[in-house]
Amino acid sequence: MRIQIRPTLIFGNKASKDPAIIDLVWLTDLLKDIDKGKTLVSACKKAGLSYRNVWQKLNDVEVALGFKLMDRVRGHGSQLSEYAKYLIQFIDDFDEKTRRLGQSSLLHLEEGFAQFRVKATKQWRFASSSDPIIQKAVFDIGGFELSTAGSGEALERLLNYEVDMAGFHVSDPLSSKIIAKRLHKEGMEIFPVMTRVQGLMIAKGNPHNITNTKDLLKPHLRFINRQKGSGTRLLLDTILTKEGIDFKKIKGYEHEEFTHSAIATAILAKKADVGMGVKSIAMENGLDFIQLKEEIFFLAMGEELAANRDLAKLIRKIRSLSADTPGYKSVGLKRQIAGWL
Repeated sequence: MRIQIRPTLIFGNKASKDPAIIDLVWLTDLLKDIDKGKTLVSACKKAGLSYRNVWQKLNDVEVALGFKLMDRVRGHGSQLSEYAKYLIQFIDDFDEKTRRLGQSSLLHLEEGFAQFRVKATKQWRFASSSDPIIQKAVFDIGGFELSTAGSGEALERLLNYEVDMAGFHVSDPLSSKIIAKRLHKEGMEIFPVMTRVQGLMIAKGNPHNITNTKDLLKPHLRFINRQKGSGTRLLLDTILTKEGIDFKKIKGYEHEEFTHSAIATAILAKKADVGMGVKSIAMENGLDFIQLKEEIFFLAMGEELAANRDLAKLIRKIRSLSADTPGYKSVGLKRQIAGWL
């Protein structure tokens, strides 16, 4: 980082909400070029600004100061006025004094900024499909700003650079390969972290005698669904399609919640009889559980985060928690996901 103290001209009355601001170092550099024989056009090109833009700035400064900076001499172009030469000398003197007197102060300022950068922990933006292991790992490790989103939404937010990392789950190798191809094309890294079991969560004792997804068609049964775009919703729809079940005939199919815990809470409150969720949430809430599918949970992110030790700490925590939680298994070896990426 380079820090400089530069004199600035601000003109406009006190009530002005948008006063004009002129960097006097830039202005004197421009005037010096003109004094050396350069035309205003060539000086504008060096400054990277249009002729019209520079001319307007010069006119604004002259109006604000009340005197001319350049004298227009026919046949000789523009020449600096005595006031402009005085301004150049003043800024040169000011710049020299600032360098001498402010060097140590600037050094202290830069050192102070460096200390704050070290102390400040970057909050990586993390959009993830709802999962209790992910939530606990983020809480325990810190350094990540977690937002819950469906797998599809989390991935799209990552690809749109709205977040730094996405957590998503996939239940079949073909879908996993398609997603991985898209992510790799965009320069993203993918890490498998765990498997988890999804299925039907039902009230303790299974009072409605539910054994499989076909039972969801029972007319008296109240189902509660996950939101569109979630991996759990996609998993259920895939199972229903494969088994030839018309989801329109499932009572409550359009009743949606955004997390596994919300599904469990609705069943406990007797607002629903059955819903999709992970085994660990069913056990945690004392619900019965019918396993439907095991799936793999992945983390995807850009190269910067992939090489950061914050990610390594988070992955280790997720794998550690999943190894000790019913319904989960830790995944860390490529052979464990052969054919999925």
